[in-house]
Amino acid sequence: MTAASSTRTTTAFEARSLECIRDDRMLFEDLSFTITSGQALVLEGSNGSGKTSLLRILCGIRLPESGELFWEGDSIFRLGPEFHEHMAYLGHKDGSKLDLTPLENLRIARGLGKARADIGLEEALDQVGLYGFEDVPTRNLSAGQQRRLAIARLLVTDAKLWILDEPFTSLDRKGIAHMERLFEGHLNRGGMAAMTTHHRIGFRDDVQLVRINLSER
Repeated sequence: MTAASSTRTTTAFEARSLECIRDDRMLFEDLSFTITSGQALVLEGSNGSGKTSLLRILCGIRLPESGELFWEGDSIFRLGPEFHEHMAYLGHKDGSKLDLTPLENLRIARGLGKARADIGLEEALDQVGLYGFEDVPTRNLSAGQQRRLAIARLLVTDAKLWILDEPFTSLDRKGIAHMERLFEGHLNRGGMAAMTTHHRIGFRDDVQLVRINLSER
């Protein structure tokens, strides 16, 4: 299955003939798709269909049994750290340092990646609804607030490709809608995303979605 790319830009991220086996079971094979600037790839499928495994392959954390991944025409496995400068990953766990404050966590995130110049750390916290919590130990935040902090870490880096595994976990309905607007802003700035979610995505109609259902493969 190959998803058609947008005509607005040349292909930025491409998967060719990916195959994944887990516990001697074929999860998917001959999987191909492209994502271009402004597009979001949405992975669907039942539990165990390989959604998280595929995201880990897209990050370069896990190798596929066969197939290739390309960033701007070059293999991500050859690019190595150069590819990871353009990619940010948010998994099931938030990945924040619980003994540090939200502000300190954002300083680390910005220092480890390529910093986004047009947003300050406190502004990023404000955008995710954590204004006033910048100096509170992260372990004292609620589960939903810790998830918001994880999303704020995405905002302070200049990563073009966001890879998101259930990004709306622990968020209430209002929080989900707010985060959807932040993700739309990333896409409107020319960013890309690959994501799984059990929630119905409420992106606006002008957002380009590429959907793949792994249960149907």
